[in-house]
Amino acid sequence: MEAGAAPNAVPSPLREPGYRVLLGYRLCAILSYQVVAVTVGWHVYELTRNPFALGLVGLAEVLPYIGMALFAGYLVDHLPKRRLGALACTGLAATALLLVLVASGHLAPGQTWPIYGAIVLTGLVRSFLTPVYTALFAQVLRREQFARGASLGSIAFQAAMVCGPALGGVLVGWAGKTAAYATAAALAIAAGVVLLALRVEEPRSDGPRAPVFRSIREGLHFVFNTQVMLAAQALDLFAVLFGGAISLAPAFIAEILHYGPEGLGILRGAPALGAVVVGFVLARRPPGRHAGRLLLWAVAGFGLCIIGFGLSRHFWLSAFFLLLSGVCDGVSVVLRSTIMQLVTPDGMRGRVASINGIFIGSSNELGAFYAGSMARLLGLVPAVVLGGCVTLGVVATTAVRAPKLRRLDLREL
Repeated sequence: MEAGAAPNAVPSPLREPGYRVLLGYRLCAILSYQVVAVTVGWHVYELTRNPFALGLVGLAEVLPYIGMALFAGYLVDHLPKRRLGALACTGLAATALLLVLVASGHLAPGQTWPIYGAIVLTGLVRSFLTPVYTALFAQVLRREQFARGASLGSIAFQAAMVCGPALGGVLVGWAGKTAAYATAAALAIAAGVVLLALRVEEPRSDGPRAPVFRSIREGLHFVFNTQVMLAAQALDLFAVLFGGAISLAPAFIAEILHYGPEGLGILRGAPALGAVVVGFVLARRPPGRHAGRLLLWAVAGFGLCIIGFGLSRHFWLSAFFLLLSGVCDGVSVVLRSTIMQLVTPDGMRGRVASINGIFIGSSNELGAFYAGSMARLLGLVPAVVLGGCVTLGVVATTAVRAPKLRRLDLREL
């Protein structure tokens, strides 16, 4: 739909009961994961006082995530999606309960290895969450609702990214780490229950299943031979990889901004708040013409905001830069999600979402490892500023090397 089209020309996705249930699943699952992410960051830094240890948290999650993602996509394409999603939520709850034992001193008090072990398990089960959502998304909505559905899904996602860190920071500051982890476990269980309540007819495959590795190869071939999708995913991967300043927020708060865990929640939630705001705008006026240029400008703005965050010495100014970075990232998320939904065949949605997850979902954790490593080598501020500058270089390179993305009009997909 073109940006100037009447927003009511297509019925709102929120009128679809299945879509509302699916949003509830996504909201609870991401809230659980974000509460754990904030609490683990504070927990590890409290034990080590080492920014590099924060980077290792991201590495501990991303390696199993990448290793499982392609197989998760295959399973989502060939097995009942609701049951797989509920099973993944159960695993998410189990990792949070393991962290309850660690925080309460019942398992390896004062040690970080069980925390990293729990994060490894989180990476494994998280590889199923987004492919399940993406595959069911196309079953509860009509094609003409995809653009608005992607915007509303981004709002739910980013709302959880706002509330999750804020809730995690408040729980750590006022009730302690044990209560934070227990709350995350309860949210994961709620996500699984909500998903099982979804009423949708899942298509059945009558013929024999394709061999695992051949099926995965088909998904990879599709993504790598679709320039618009590949360029959009690669753009986000490298931008978030080199602009992963938010993973260093605990160190910035302790050493530069001088705030407590409540401040960590604010900084972690600020980018998502900005994305929620722009999500509401795009839900009413879905992007259409010049969508590719808009995506490139949004990622460039993200890089500039990361540079501003790195140079700031005032807490609320830092939060403002992160808020603006979320506005830019929100535009990128909506456009990338819409492109993926419009371009991907129904029978490949699980595999393509998993490949997208390797590009996008893993970039946050790889970015955390990169940021922690560079902070150890260069210091906190130079590492963040350098990352923002490299992000600008990635945008310039993508604009030159991917002309189809630069000229993208969503109405033509």
